[in-house]
Amino acid sequence: MAGGILSGALPWQQLLALVLAATVVMGSPGPSTVSVTAVGAAFGLRSSLGYASGLVLGTIAVLLVVAAGIVGMLASMPGLATVLAILSAAYILYLAFKIATAPPLAERASTATKPNFLGGFMLAVANPKAYVAITAVFAGAASQADPLGVSTRLLVLAAMIVAIHVVWLLAGTAFARFLRHPLASRIINLVFAATLVLTTLLAALR
Repeated sequence: MAGGILSGALPWQQLLALVLAATVVMGSPGPSTVSVTAVGAAFGLRSSLGYASGLVLGTIAVLLVVAAGIVGMLASMPGLATVLAILSAAYILYLAFKIATAPPLAERASTATKPNFLGGFMLAVANPKAYVAITAVFAGAASQADPLGVSTRLLVLAAMIVAIHVVWLLAGTAFARFLRHPLASRIINLVFAATLVLTTLLAALR
């Protein structure tokens, strides 16, 4: 239905509709967005940039996979989809544990245990919600009479992926100033860890 509505729209209207759809569908809470918020809150902005970059590039990789139609091939291989879901769940649980047990910011001197680029990238490419959300937005915007073209849609959605993760990261780092106090740090980290696990469970059950 979305494709039919957009097919008769002007280019700027299609662009606006694409941005709004991406904001609502791709920007909603999920394993990727909640995790970057939690990591930003637990470790601060500078220490979270590597992890956030991994999430962004991994999600853009998912976008390219969806655009290439490879997601259909993955859907025909339920075994591979199950493996990806298990790997994603395992890393999310590990990440939730690291966030829940992170010490107050003032006590953190080592970067050895902080989530890194590779962790963010692997979570993004194994995140089931990313495939569902991006497929929904990409397919909904596509039509035979689409003047935007595939390249434009890819660029717009890639820019939206960057913007969405930056906003969620900044939202998380806004809590960082409270994490220098031991009790507040423990409560906020536990809440974010629990929210990450809960959001992942809800995404898996959809």
